[in-house]
Amino acid sequence: MRGKETPHTLAITVDNEPGALARIVGMFSARGYNIESLTVADISERHDVSRITVVTTGDDHVIEQIIAQLDRLIPVHKVTDLTASGGHVEREMALVKVAGKGDARLEAIRLADIYRARVVDATMESFVFEITGSAEKVDQFVDLMRQIGLVEIGKSGIVAISRGKDAA
Repeated sequence: MRGKETPHTLAITVDNEPGALARIVGMFSARGYNIESLTVADISERHDVSRITVVTTGDDHVIEQIIAQLDRLIPVHKVTDLTASGGHVEREMALVKVAGKGDARLEAIRLADIYRARVVDATMESFVFEITGSAEKVDQFVDLMRQIGLVEIGKSGIVAISRGKDAA
């Protein structure tokens, strides 16, 4: 019997070299694991190390397999399951374009204020809001904007970091 599938956020430190991301993604694809969110950033002064943050879903056994397989890849220095290791902070950013006039325009501004979204572009017929927060908060805001006049969405992947003084 399989355990409950839950989302896990993995922090993967890798050599910053051509093909490193392709090898990571290829491992997920070859084994039929889904990537729900993916972000990559250079994290070193010499630009030789990157951090890949992946959100994937699986039971404990699947997550253990993913971590073990990632650990075997050549460009990988370290894999940390932030979900299993305890406290961590996750954030996602989205740009949300909403069109509307009159009351719809006022409602979009009111909801943006409630969700602490910032207006980063405005015309007489549309707004582009920037919202940052948990994935759930971003998704709720987007769902509300659909009812008003959602035109387009651009979302970052989830960025996460462990709490406390130690590095992941």
